[in-house]
Amino acid sequence: MTPEEFIEAVRDDNETALSRLGSSKSLFADTAGEMEPEAVLAAAATAEHHAAETYESWAETETGEVAEAFAETAREERGHYEIVAGELDDHDPGETPAIQSYLRGLDDAVERLGGFVGRTLAAEKSKTQVTGFFVGNADPQTAGLFRSMGDDLDAQLERATDLLTAECGDDEAAWERAREAASGAIEAAYEEYTERLESMGVNPKPVC
Repeated sequence: MTPEEFIEAVRDDNETALSRLGSSKSLFADTAGEMEPEAVLAAAATAEHHAAETYESWAETETGEVAEAFAETAREERGHYEIVAGELDDHDPGETPAIQSYLRGLDDAVERLGGFVGRTLAAEKSKTQVTGFFVGNADPQTAGLFRSMGDDLDAQLERATDLLTAECGDDEAAWERAREAASGAIEAAYEEYTERLESMGVNPKPVC
């Protein structure tokens, strides 16, 4: 399987979840209905903080190029957190998001790299929504910050799939484990999205 085929397969497997995670309702869920700039920034900072912690822990327990890749990603996510938190007077990271709790339960390189792909695809959807929010809020500077973070996600996705190719080779079972882990990460994010909206009395499904 090629990296492109793997990403396409994960997207196809999770088409509905990714579509809804890329909707405006996702941002509504992340902010508990407080669609104000400070709440959006706080939600984004929380996501970046916990992602950095996950990748930092993985970097400490992996070896070789995989450890280096997770360390590089952790630095990027920590940098993102510092940028976003710097836009706030104060920030409490709060509870660990469901997707990060799921990722921290993965304990081998193939599954972690698969989960890395799933998290990155979900994060792409989130970054697009946040960027759009600040564009609509007539704040191009902040929108630009999140757009640049989205560019980092492209590099992370390439990093993850290149390493998966090296780790999995022609082993179809390994590719399948990675694919399941990627879907598991997306499903964790989607389930949390659904639960948050339902707790607010909001239908998580789009209105047809």
